[in-house]
Amino acid sequence: MARRRRGPNNALDAWPGYVDALSTLLMVVTFVLLVFVVGQQFLSVSLMRREHTLDALQKQLAELSHMLSMTEDKNKSLNATVASLANDKQKNEDQLKALAGQMALLNGQLQSKDQALASADSTSQQQNSKISDLQAQIEELTRQLQAISNALDIEKKNETAKDAQIQDLGNKLNIALADKVNQLKRYRSEFFGRLRDILKNQKGVNVVGDRFVFQSEILFPQGSADLTAEGKKEITTLAKTFKQVSSTIPTDIPWILRIDGHADRQPIHSAFPSNWELSSERAITVVKLLVSEGIDPRHLAATGFADYQPLDAANTPAAYARNRRIEFRLTDR
Repeated sequence: MARRRRGPNNALDAWPGYVDALSTLLMVVTFVLLVFVVGQQFLSVSLMRREHTLDALQKQLAELSHMLSMTEDKNKSLNATVASLANDKQKNEDQLKALAGQMALLNGQLQSKDQALASADSTSQQQNSKISDLQAQIEELTRQLQAISNALDIEKKNETAKDAQIQDLGNKLNIALADKVNQLKRYRSEFFGRLRDILKNQKGVNVVGDRFVFQSEILFPQGSADLTAEGKKEITTLAKTFKQVSSTIPTDIPWILRIDGHADRQPIHSAFPSNWELSSERAITVVKLLVSEGIDPRHLAATGFADYQPLDAANTPAAYARNRRIEFRLTDR
């Protein structure tokens, strides 16, 4: 410290003491400002690190939200396609909803932490601890989501296996149906073969594809649905032959003998309003006679086609006569 000088008349000079005091005060203020600046710098760095940490957490939350959305889509798809896994999927949906609620809660907590970081630096250690807890919770949620994803993958594999089983059963069913159809074709061939031998010399009776055809003039008078005596004889012969063949058909083959009535396109002049009624009534008359001859009515069907399924489209008497017919078709139900 500078010594006090004595002025004129030996008086004490106080100015150097003031200078020393001011210098000391300035040094103290400078040191305090330096400490404050350094502390502010450390505080800024700490805040920036926390902001980066929060940004990373928000990105992780966005990724988890995306994963959660994908998981929900998969869960909905599985609910629509696999009814047998409905209970497991319902549990997964409940877990996903619970996780979604936890995610929403975490988002709210993170927002509150942002406000807390902006308003109070003194609670930084406590916030860091809570952020660590949040990170641990997020890791746990990620683990749970992975477990759910693995469970969904297992369910998808089970669904694929079940689809393969269904496909295999479908193939076996198709093979079985094809076998039944082939058996029915064999009995149809036998039935038509016998009728062909019995009625081979009968005019107006022939086989067209898989149908046995009687011209209407052989069975019915013109414009009538009442069988002639000759027609009853023909149908009775057919019934006897069919009873012999049907007795050999296995009970597990769903067969049916369909009797189709057809008319020509000429306007009708009888008790019937149209060719629809005439063709249907003729088919029903034949069915009734077959039932009376012992054919099981559960294996018979009568249909009328009027003039809408012609064999010959010409407008000639021969074409009209050909189109007026009764057809017998042995087919599956």
